[in-house]
Amino acid sequence: MATIDLTRRTMLAGTAVGLTLSPGLVRAATKARRALPKGFLWGAATAGHQVEGDNINSDTWLFEQVKPTLFSEPSGSACDSYHRYGEDMDIARNIGFNCYRFGVEWARIEPARGEFSNAALDHYERMIDACHKRGLAPVLTYSHFTTPRWFAAMGGFEVGDSVDLFARFCERVTNAFGDRIALAATFNEPNVVYHIRSIPEFKMVAALAEAMKSAAARASGSDRFSSTVFTDPALFETNMIAAHKAGYQAIKAGPGDFPVGVTLAMTDEQGVGAGHLAAQMERERYDAWLKAAGESDFVGVQTYTRNLVGPSGNLPVPAASEKTQMGYEFYPPAVGGAIRYAARVSGKPVYVTENGVATEDDNRRIAYIDGALAEVRKCLDDGIDVRGYIHWSLLDNFEWNFGYRPKFGLVSVDRTTFKRTVKPSALHLGKYAKTNRI
Repeated sequence: MATIDLTRRTMLAGTAVGLTLSPGLVRAATKARRALPKGFLWGAATAGHQVEGDNINSDTWLFEQVKPTLFSEPSGSACDSYHRYGEDMDIARNIGFNCYRFGVEWARIEPARGEFSNAALDHYERMIDACHKRGLAPVLTYSHFTTPRWFAAMGGFEVGDSVDLFARFCERVTNAFGDRIALAATFNEPNVVYHIRSIPEFKMVAALAEAMKSAAARASGSDRFSSTVFTDPALFETNMIAAHKAGYQAIKAGPGDFPVGVTLAMTDEQGVGAGHLAAQMERERYDAWLKAAGESDFVGVQTYTRNLVGPSGNLPVPAASEKTQMGYEFYPPAVGGAIRYAARVSGKPVYVTENGVATEDDNRRIAYIDGALAEVRKCLDDGIDVRGYIHWSLLDNFEWNFGYRPKFGLVSVDRTTFKRTVKPSALHLGKYAKTNRI
């Protein structure tokens, strides 16, 4: 956590958006890149519901269909990656990556409680094998926000049964192909609800979120419908941390012997002025999960921007700052502060499992990548054990309630034909990956 003075914000904003360098300086900077540790992971991430399409048994699919809903549009066929994953992996390999992060969908594998789909498990096993065929280390996420509809209708992680049910799911997946997994996270950003509840617009949409959940409950013939995103963390965090620990033990039982951790949504909390609450914000948003990660093998850091914190809490994005399609401040250095805090509190190795920017201007994505990787280099130089950089995302995909408008991808996807087009930013990041130098 850093303390800054807002009188410097114009200068900071200028640093964030990047400067135009002369060709000579660019050559010098390239020449100065230094090798990273052997085995450093380079890749891009996807998430099942966001790219696969037609995930009809999930809680999120139902949220998209009911009225009222927070979702601007339904996911539909998404990027059709359920069928086109081989093409996506070919792109990742050709860019120069050595790993591919993706998730298994619990709703496909266990569409009804206690009924497991061997066909779905076989599908994900083929994906694991397809990674190895292309020289990509499979980085697996067991739960990326979505849960089965039946699980949400029984109360999700708000009820005690959830711990054993999640561990059983983890055991079933690991038994299927754990001997070929390279790295895995139990959960993706289980703390993201803290960030959602802190944004100024939250109070405006909170009532709509509750109405959406009530509609989903009615559609499910239940008196409840839980969500790991649209809820109060006080209702589920204890069970979810217990589920992470139980899932960790189930996965580590094998087959396979690979690092297992959890990925967290983290911003660089920067204090502004005397009496700021940045340290308190860090403790509330991250410490419980970072301590859980400390009992695992690694922590995944997922960072997109910084958060300015004053004596009364969050401050607005500085007026002079460039903003992304998500309304975030364009601030590539944020990943450095998040890495440092995660490493310090957890005491574990760090993988950057998501980092990127929502923009139509691919030149800004290139600038963002350069700025973020410069911070990764600084962390390594300071002796922090950073073991990988996985960009979000490989594809322009379904960004939850924002729909298909935000463009995070290194690769664009035609919404009608699903044709993939590699962007210059992908090739730019690939140069780092192929040389393993920053």
